[in-house]
Amino acid sequence: MSEVLDLVIEIGTEELPPKALQGLSEAFLSGLCSGFEQQHLSYDCAIPFATPRRLAVFIEGMATGQADRQIERRGPAIAAAFDKNGQPTKAALGFARSCGVEVANLDKLETEKGVWLHHRSTQPGKATATLLPTIIETALAALPIPKRMRWGDLPYEFVRPVHWLVILLGEAVIEANMLGVRSGRETRGHRFHHPEPMVLVQASDYATLLEKQGYVIPAFTARRERVKALVKQAAQEIGGEAVIEEALLNEVTSLVEWPVAVTGTFDEKFLEVPPEAVIATLKNHQKCFHVVNPQGELLPRFIAVSNIESRQPAVVRAGNERVIRPRLSDAAFFWKQDCAHSLESHLNSLKMVIFQNKLGNVYDKSQRVAKLSGFIAKQLGAEKSQGIRAALLSKCDLMTEMVGEFPELQGIMGEYYARHDQETKDVSTALREQYMPRFWGDALPGTPLGQALSIADKLDTLVGIFGCVGAPTGDKDPFGLRRAAISVLRIMIECRLPLDIRQLLDNAQAAYPENVLDAQASGQVFDFTLERLRAYYQEQGLNFDSIDAVLACRPTSPLDIDHRIRGIESFRLLPAAVSLASANKRIRNIIRKAEESFPSEPDQTYFDHATERRLYDEMEAVSAKMAPLLKQGDYQTALQHLASLRETVDHYFDDVLVMHEDHTVRINRLAFLQKVRQLFLQVADISRLQI
Repeated sequence: MSEVLDLVIEIGTEELPPKALQGLSEAFLSGLCSGFEQQHLSYDCAIPFATPRRLAVFIEGMATGQADRQIERRGPAIAAAFDKNGQPTKAALGFARSCGVEVANLDKLETEKGVWLHHRSTQPGKATATLLPTIIETALAALPIPKRMRWGDLPYEFVRPVHWLVILLGEAVIEANMLGVRSGRETRGHRFHHPEPMVLVQASDYATLLEKQGYVIPAFTARRERVKALVKQAAQEIGGEAVIEEALLNEVTSLVEWPVAVTGTFDEKFLEVPPEAVIATLKNHQKCFHVVNPQGELLPRFIAVSNIESRQPAVVRAGNERVIRPRLSDAAFFWKQDCAHSLESHLNSLKMVIFQNKLGNVYDKSQRVAKLSGFIAKQLGAEKSQGIRAALLSKCDLMTEMVGEFPELQGIMGEYYARHDQETKDVSTALREQYMPRFWGDALPGTPLGQALSIADKLDTLVGIFGCVGAPTGDKDPFGLRRAAISVLRIMIECRLPLDIRQLLDNAQAAYPENVLDAQASGQVFDFTLERLRAYYQEQGLNFDSIDAVLACRPTSPLDIDHRIRGIESFRLLPAAVSLASANKRIRNIIRKAEESFPSEPDQTYFDHATERRLYDEMEAVSAKMAPLLKQGDYQTALQHLASLRETVDHYFDDVLVMHEDHTVRINRLAFLQKVRQLFLQVADISRLQI
């Protein structure tokens, strides 16, 4: 049995792209672990390390070699292995040759199906040191690097030039030559605090040596927590609270090896600029965290994270302030310039911005969305004219200086400019809310006008792209159609909006000029949208068959679908659920197999069994009770009434022969069963329930 040792693998590079560092580290770890598993190399645990200048993995308890493998091979059947004289045939000789032995050295394997030639052998395991170079090279080649670099006159390509390589198993260096660098035991510390090489005596010293001597916190997660703690502490010291966004925290963590928090100040006059623009300037240009007071208002302070422990922190602070000042001046200039023109004045400029080659420009889109937004706004109790106005202005901020500099502020700046232009509060708010939700879990638009505009904009995109480009395929979804569909569903369901999405899709298609879109576009989007609901509800832990039972009826209101699914989830817990689901499956199968056509209503004069009359009367009573409940969307109570039919339905199948030899009776009973089925289909197709 092979012994176990610690292993460290480190790729030393020039500064890696900060936004990609975490992904590269995770992919490198995953690639190595996959390689170990494929080569049957056991280990206890693998820990990733990632800094601006290195990708590394520490493996604890790595086996120094593969375990020996027992190999068993079954050859030809004995009947085919030897001729009638007992001499080996070509099949037996070929099998023995492939096993590297004589026929006489083969065993026999007896099974229920016969006797076969058989060979057992032991394959010695290979040493880890022999396998590692190939495993590492394979993992590096598989890293998600969109564009690889070349450096010097070397034929190698990587995300950044490679300067050193460490592969240390226990105390031994594993010899390898990768990306133009030979492996060794020398790692590098901080570029400024410890630029000299550091010698690793053994793999287990790696993390401690870097941190204690090299001024490098190698673990990404530990360094991120350190950055977070330093920023919070610095904010408290200046009487504020740092706002720490996850994306910025990860990016800053990827930029430093030895984080040091630096506080700074900017001129209070910049607080006259919308806070989102100031924050975007601090975050995007200087990677700084902004600070707010207890009321959440922006303070004229910021916190930068330096990669050096300076002996003159005041100089570092002054340098950051000096760089930030002109950036904020630019933002103030953009704000002043944009306020000199109304949002509406940019409307005609949208004709110069292409939405999609076949679908026209953004001006055309605004006109289409305006029609649909006004229609939805009226349904939600808002003013139609306000819905139209919000849509016409919705994309105008794309032409402003501020949004040109900070695209992520689209909609947000639209609200500020609309308020400056003295548009109504509802219209202004809708401009911000039109893009909600921006991502999964994001807040939904909170006003009727914002909801109307958000839905209208997304449905216009869905219908347009489906109608001229088609549905997204595989993982490719360049127009974000899946996200748009689930966003519309979330707004309608979670904001409790009783809207008919099929009608809205038809209206969206009608807003396009004739012959621009595929005639079936709105229907295709409807089907596509319903499919998104499956994942939406399964993430909430709801039963797949409950979802399927409701969607089989193809309701057109997402909120109504939600009510039905919740009702079915409660119904399936009732004692009657199993029996009624089974009866509905039986009815479905009988009707499906019936070759005759039958009327929509049974003729009561042909009822010749008391159970038929009883079930019919009970159905009529239940139907009357259900009608107002269905109108209110109270499917849970409606299903409880349906559950009361269980005993009578069971008796019906016990007492009545549906496929009667008399054609007239048979047809009438089929019509009766269809009526029973239609009663349940008002809620869902419970024959699909797997209970």
